[in-house]
Amino acid sequence: MRKPKSTSAPSLTTLQPNAAGADIGAREIYVAVPPDRSPSPVRCFGTFTDQLRSLVEWLRECRITTVAMEATSVYWMPLAELLEEAKIEVCLVNPRHVKNVPGRKTDVQDCQWLQYLHTVGLLRAAFRTPLEVRPLRVLWRHRDALVRQSSWQVQHIHKALDQMNVQIHHVLADITGATGTAIVEAILAGRRDPAHLASLRDKRVKADEATLARALTGDYREEHLFCLRQASDSYKFVRQQIAAVETEVHRMQAALCPPERPPAAVPAETPKRRREGGKNLPAFPVADLLRRICGVDLGTIPGLSTATLQGLWAELGSSLAAFPTAKHFASWLSLCPDNKISGGKKLKVATRASANRVAGILRLAAQGVGHAHNELGDFHRRMRARLGGAAAITATAHKLARIFYACLRDKKAYEPSRHDLNTPLRRSKTLAKLRAKAQNLGFQLVELQTSN
Repeated sequence: MRKPKSTSAPSLTTLQPNAAGADIGAREIYVAVPPDRSPSPVRCFGTFTDQLRSLVEWLRECRITTVAMEATSVYWMPLAELLEEAKIEVCLVNPRHVKNVPGRKTDVQDCQWLQYLHTVGLLRAAFRTPLEVRPLRVLWRHRDALVRQSSWQVQHIHKALDQMNVQIHHVLADITGATGTAIVEAILAGRRDPAHLASLRDKRVKADEATLARALTGDYREEHLFCLRQASDSYKFVRQQIAAVETEVHRMQAALCPPERPPAAVPAETPKRRREGGKNLPAFPVADLLRRICGVDLGTIPGLSTATLQGLWAELGSSLAAFPTAKHFASWLSLCPDNKISGGKKLKVATRASANRVAGILRLAAQGVGHAHNELGDFHRRMRARLGGAAAITATAHKLARIFYACLRDKKAYEPSRHDLNTPLRRSKTLAKLRAKAQNLGFQLVELQTSN
């Protein structure tokens, strides 16, 4: 007799028997543990600190070793930090990867669904910055917010000057420079004579004193002067805050540096670095600290300034071991094509929409390298001619990500000579295109013979 087929659904293998799931909210957190660990396997806790500690203690009583939770805004961070202190592993997952059946969404079912998926091993933990780098990441993000606030205050200064018809900020390249600061402070001190204000001009300013005097002739009204004073004071305060943050970052980052080692042999030809400037660059020696922490000089990569490298390190740390290959790294950044194929037909190959901070940093660097006279600048211009501006920035950011990954993984500085291997091939292709175009127009392309 043939045995009848089983109509029950196949059971998945339990890979994490001590797993729990937590549905994070701003005021309530629902937690589910295996049914055999507690008479009430689903409980609701508040978000006060004592309530979170009670939650962690209950998980320890239930012999839980790992907890899955969604990355919900910043609400998950306090619980995750307490769980890590209790030696309980945190599996932070993307909410897109844990969607339940439509129409059956409650907080209780969400935490149970997370617990089930984590038990059978169907969840992939998101990348998290190493523990020792996280405080620096918080401070560096705070510094970025302060830099944006300083730019807002500069815009308020421009607005107040425009309302008084003082056109000095259209003559000077930077109203917060030496000349601009001196003139604004003199105006706030009660000076109104255009000739006297123009005499504060720095010798490096291209505009002459006569032009400055005409630009400084305006209608100084009390309400606009009040707004100008508020914006100027706010700008100075924000710059002081930025300096304080940089001092704290320098102190904490220097503590992570290993002891100074004897310098390695310098290669015969050291690649030249682009001269950097600007008010928003860090005031502490970022390049030296990153070289000591990462074990490699990442400043040799074109397009990556010291501020850019500091932002990348604050988000990633000094090791990319969480990404097996550069392809995995690019996929996490959402800088590679996201293929959607059905029935053997490609439906979509565009990159995924993502708010990844590292990808944003690399896109800004790619946009800046577009005008550079180096191999990455040439690559950006080729991609722009073929794909357009937006796609060229993505392609260049992808290339920068792969170079950054290789340098940090192999602990070797960037070598532009490796890109020179493709120069003869590119030259032959360019000549072939030029010859074909000249022939179509009825001309003949002749190579000039240069005499030595």
